[in-house]
Amino acid sequence: MKIGVFTDSYLPYTSGVVRSIEVFTRELTDMGHDIYIFAPSYPRCQKENRVFRFASLPAPTNPDYSLAIPFSIKLRPVMRKLDLDIIHVHSPFLLGRLGAKYARRMGIPLVFTFHTLYDQYVHYVPLGQEITKGITRRVCRDFCNGCDLVIAPTEIVAEHLVKLGVKARIESIPTGIEIDKLSSGEKNWLREKYSIRSDKKILLFVGRLGVEKNVNFLLEAFTAIHRRRQESCLVLVGSGPEEEKLKKKVRRLGLDGEVIFTGKLPWQEVVHCYSSSDIFVFTSVTETQGLVIVEAKAAGRPVVAVRAYGVSEMVEDGSDGFLTNLELDEFIEKVVLLLSDDCLREKMSLQAKENARKISSSNCALKLMACYQSLLVSKQDVSG
Repeated sequence: MKIGVFTDSYLPYTSGVVRSIEVFTRELTDMGHDIYIFAPSYPRCQKENRVFRFASLPAPTNPDYSLAIPFSIKLRPVMRKLDLDIIHVHSPFLLGRLGAKYARRMGIPLVFTFHTLYDQYVHYVPLGQEITKGITRRVCRDFCNGCDLVIAPTEIVAEHLVKLGVKARIESIPTGIEIDKLSSGEKNWLREKYSIRSDKKILLFVGRLGVEKNVNFLLEAFTAIHRRRQESCLVLVGSGPEEEKLKKKVRRLGLDGEVIFTGKLPWQEVVHCYSSSDIFVFTSVTETQGLVIVEAKAAGRPVVAVRAYGVSEMVEDGSDGFLTNLELDEFIEKVVLLLSDDCLREKMSLQAKENARKISSSNCALKLMACYQSLLVSKQDVSG
């Protein structure tokens, strides 16, 4: 099968969307399918086989992110030559809309993965945020209803789409994780890289440092956690528009040396971070899945996370971690409990590793392929 993937974000940019595309591309390619990616270009972007890049501009609110210009005179002959079976888009904007246009033109199935709660990102719009939120919801609903299939990473997001007014077929397929790779991290990597004492317990966060990830809440919580358990430290892996503000807040809270900013790291080093930490902490309230949570679990790390949207399906509360309300005291108590109880932490660590196997990348790719094949059969029945 030949699959065209249209996405508004791709390597070298890092995000959950990019990671999802990487994982599924690798699995489907291993199964013998041909994946062609249509994505924005970035400065110093290397030419890659089966990746078509569009001219792009830096995003005004995030210079690391490129906005593709959804036009190229080279695209039409490329699409004719490829003769794709399916187009799978990963955004309802820009290149997602271009992919939808070509799916209609070529008479082939259109699949859309709803990765992002777009209406929760209106803080990047300087004015009229409530109006923008309403418009964004309508745009997402209408785009979904123009697709043959919408993939939701979790059941709770599938329910959200139905409430939004989506009538198209919806299937819940999470982004799977590469179990073996996530079990191969170096156990002392963080301590050696950042000179963290052996008696320190490491709390780890992995994600983009943007408003929507709610890292301010995490820093407030860690201030109290560190007062009660001074042998703890916090490592923040990632970069983003809020990074400098967060560093200033750390200095203001008097936590210099106790909070470590690693910046953006290659994925293999992120794997080392998972393996060399003690507890994974996550406070975002906008996740459709929270892929980093399952990655941390695969590395055997118990999780304390705020219960919201897709995150609530990624943590088995009381088994491989704790889910809390968006309340500082509750979040603090659960982290302190895990820091204080070595037996509980070890028990949850083993369970986290076991539970993560339920979302292996190979199983999720098989589910996606079954959906693709059902769409092709449906198209053949209609045309026949």
